[in-house]
Amino acid sequence: MIAAPLAFLYGTAVRIRHKLFDLKVLRSEEFDIPIVCVGNLTVGGTGKTPVTEFLIECLSADYRVGVLSRGYRRKTKGFVLATQKSSARMIGDEPRQIKLKYPDIPVAVCEKRVEGIHKLREAHPEINLILLDDAFQHRYVEAWVNVLLMDYNRPIYRDKMLPWGQLRDVPSQIHRADLVLVTKCPKDINPLEIRIVINSLGLYPYQSLYFTTMEQDEIAPLFPDRAGRRLYAGDPVIVMSGIANPEPLIKQTEERFRIVDRLIFSDHHVYRVSDMRRLCELIEKYPDAVVLTTEKDAVKLTNRKKVPEEVQKRLYYVPVRVAFIGDSEHDFLRQLKKYVSSNQKYSILHPE
Repeated sequence: MIAAPLAFLYGTAVRIRHKLFDLKVLRSEEFDIPIVCVGNLTVGGTGKTPVTEFLIECLSADYRVGVLSRGYRRKTKGFVLATQKSSARMIGDEPRQIKLKYPDIPVAVCEKRVEGIHKLREAHPEINLILLDDAFQHRYVEAWVNVLLMDYNRPIYRDKMLPWGQLRDVPSQIHRADLVLVTKCPKDINPLEIRIVINSLGLYPYQSLYFTTMEQDEIAPLFPDRAGRRLYAGDPVIVMSGIANPEPLIKQTEERFRIVDRLIFSDHHVYRVSDMRRLCELIEKYPDAVVLTTEKDAVKLTNRKKVPEEVQKRLYYVPVRVAFIGDSEHDFLRQLKKYVSSNQKYSILHPE
C-alpha cells in the first residue's frame, strides 16, 4: 500500500517544518492589531466559512474587521482586494461568499499572509482586527488567537496523514490552538459522546473546547425575479453541491423535503456548460422539482448568461450558520474577546 509510506514521508516533512519554527530558524511575524486565525488540521469540510461569518457578526460591533484568505483555487496570483464584482475565479468561492454577504467588510486574498496583512492594512488603515481564514499551518504569521475546527464526523484522532487520510497537519499541533470548536455535531449529541471527544483530544488546561452544529437558515431563490414558486415541506428537490462533505446538507434536506436526485461534485467545483446540461436533463425528468444547492455553490452560479433560464427559475440555496450546543456561545465569545483584548495567548483563562 503506497499511501502509508507516502503519509509517513509527508508527516515527517510537516514535523521538520514545525520544528524549524519552534527553533526560530523560520520566523513568525507579529502584528500590533489582533489577528484571529480560523483553521483546521484536515483537508476542507470543517465549516471554516460559517465560523468566519459568525465571528464577523460577533466582532464587528467592537472592531473594524478585515478578512484575509488564501483564495483557494482562484485563477489569480498575489494580493487581490475583493469587491462585490469580484468573481470566484478572481478571489475564490469562499471569500466571494463573505464579500457578498458582508459588503462593508474589507476582504482580500493573498497566498503570502504576511504580505497580505500589510497590503490589506495599507488599503484599509481603519482595520483594527483581522480574521485570518484557513491559516493554522501558515506559521509565518503569529496569530493572537488560534481558533481550530474539527469535524465531529471526521475526528483527527481517527484520521491519518495525507494521502492515506485527510490530515494535512500532525494532530500534535492542536496544542497551538486556544479555542477548539467541534463542528457539525448531531443536535441530539449526548453527554457520553461529548466525554469521548474530550478524552480523545486530551487538551491542555489553557485550551477551551466547544461543541457546535450547523443549522440551515431560510432557503432563498438565487434569482428572486425568476423564482416561480415557494418551497413547502415534502416538496421534491434535486440536491446539487460541490463541497467537501455534502452529507450534512443531504441529511438536513431529507428532514424537510423529498430528494428525487443528486448532483454531487468535488470540493470547490467550477460549474461548466456540461453541468448545466445535466441539470436541465434532471429538471426535464422531474418537472415538479426545484434545485437546492449550498450558499458556497450559489456564489459561483450568479452569472445569468451561463445559467439557463429554466435553471434560474428553479435554483435555490440554503445558507448555514453555526449554533453552539447548550449555552456555551456566551462563554466562547467571552474567552475570544478576552484573548483579543489582552493578547495573553498562553494564559490559563478561568470562567468568571
